[in-house]
Amino acid sequence: MKSAYELAMERLENASPSISLTDDQRKEIAEIDSIYRAKIAEKEVFLKDQIRKAQNAEKFDEVESLEKQLVAEIRRFQEDSEKKKEKLRASFAR
Repeated sequence: MKSAYELAMERLENASPSISLTDDQRKEIAEIDSIYRAKIAEKEVFLKDQIRKAQNAEKFDEVESLEKQLVAEIRRFQEDSEKKKEKLRASFAR
């Protein structure tokens, strides 16, 4: 007799079968990750420097705005990365 977990995993596999990726396909996905990690790091360095300057000048409204911008930019880059990886994975499934 199968457990509820095993049954759920079977249904999940039937609904969206997993695909095995080749090493080249994994490298393509890793390249996307690498590119977006670099973009995030670049944006963090720039905006954190701006935040530090605003803090030193005691422009606290600007600090808050820059912190919100940083969070939004990171989220946008992460979403873009996931979209590109999903599109790439979909092309592998064909």
